[in-house]
Amino acid sequence: MIKILKRSKKVAFNIDEFFDKIETASLNFSSGIAYYLRNDLAQFSQNLHTLNQLEKEADAIQRKIENDFYQHALMPNYAGDIVLLLENADDLIDIANNVLTQFDVENPHIPQSLQSDFIELNNLASNSVKDVIPAARIFFTSPNEVKDKVQKVLFYNRECTAYANKTKKKIFQEMNSLQLAEKVHLRYFVNNIESMSDKAKILAHQLSSLVIKIKM
Repeated sequence: MIKILKRSKKVAFNIDEFFDKIETASLNFSSGIAYYLRNDLAQFSQNLHTLNQLEKEADAIQRKIENDFYQHALMPNYAGDIVLLLENADDLIDIANNVLTQFDVENPHIPQSLQSDFIELNNLASNSVKDVIPAARIFFTSPNEVKDKVQKVLFYNRECTAYANKTKKKIFQEMNSLQLAEKVHLRYFVNNIESMSDKAKILAHQLSSLVIKIKM
């Protein structure tokens, strides 16, 4: 276990609570996309509302953790890296909230022939996030176990990227009944969903680098 978590129960509690918020946000993101695709807009709106609340709560907890690290000189050699890690983790909620907000504002029409593609893309992006959160948690308790979890994140990210490209190719090359503007609009939302997985990949690489640093 990283020494600071042995010394400070408050910091350990705040870190754990912070990742609880991100984990709950990722579930709301995944559910929100699924409800939108099923045209259950009432449940979709509830997910979006919950994400708004979680974003505020996570931001407040993040500030507490950062203040503790800087004010009390906790892990001074790695404080900047830890803060950046938390910021990137918090970005997951920001992206999730932004993506659902764009669905709410722009109300894109997802053709029936693309429903299964969007469902699968949502699953792959959500799996990337689902695996990066335990990796981030375990960094603070058992850094040596991060590698295996990071590999899962990178696997799902590759799968998500490949599936996003496949979906965009289908939109532009096979869906001839759509206008170009409609195709561009659909591509925009494919990219938005994929962006969750891309942020998880960034976080995974950062975790790998941090593990190497603390071992040096």
